[in-house]
Amino acid sequence: MNIDETFEVLWQHYSEITPSSQKIKNLFESKGEQVMNDHIALRTFNDPRVNIEKLAAPFIALGYVPKDVYHFEQKKLKAQHYEHPDASRPKVFISELILEKCSPELQKEIQVLLDSVEANRFSEGLIFSGRIWGQPSFGLYEQLRAESEYAAWMYLYGFVVNHFTVSINDLKHFDCIESVNQFLKDNGYQLNSSGGEIKGTPTDLLQQSSTLADRVLYDFTEGQYEVPSCYYEFAFRYPLHGKLFTGFIAQSADKIFESTDKSLQVK
Repeated sequence: MNIDETFEVLWQHYSEITPSSQKIKNLFESKGEQVMNDHIALRTFNDPRVNIEKLAAPFIALGYVPKDVYHFEQKKLKAQHYEHPDASRPKVFISELILEKCSPELQKEIQVLLDSVEANRFSEGLIFSGRIWGQPSFGLYEQLRAESEYAAWMYLYGFVVNHFTVSINDLKHFDCIESVNQFLKDNGYQLNSSGGEIKGTPTDLLQQSSTLADRVLYDFTEGQYEVPSCYYEFAFRYPLHGKLFTGFIAQSADKIFESTDKSLQVK
């Protein structure tokens, strides 16, 4: 599978559980835009069966190279981003929950979850696999969420892209993140306001915003409950030494993670 095919499959999986994503993409296209993807993000645990290196492997096989590492102490996360030598290709941002920093109860639940999966499921196709364990319990979801929204989200969705990102720099009719945000709000979309609607400043060389995750009806063992799924991000990059900055800002990414927090969802 080549790069275009890989990202197309990832988009299909992501947009199926994020109905607003295709609608937003269509909105931009209705304005004559060609929507380019700045980056995608994947989540995982630091268990060696599914860690960052495991999820990065298929991208490295496509020519991607590892770049910066990021740490999120409060959320107990580590992340790394990957870039392709062809700068027009989307960047890849992969994060993992550092299990040993979590409670013994959470560690045990995740261990049981991963141990329930047949070994052959932990393959290079993991990034296309979604949830590879059994049907979730709403009770366990709420238990995990009390400690880590990230772990609770992973429990529901597994290995699926949690956001694609519109590259504002590649839009023809929007020249700043403020105009994109206003366009989204004018069309009825709620933005993640944690840390402000715009994360980052021109001095940081990267400004980001995102919708709040879609709310979807999810089939738990106890019945259906409404929960957050995935979101759409928007990024504007500034030049550094004559080229657009390609990295990420940990402080901004920390707030972008919260786009899937149930507590921020507007009912």
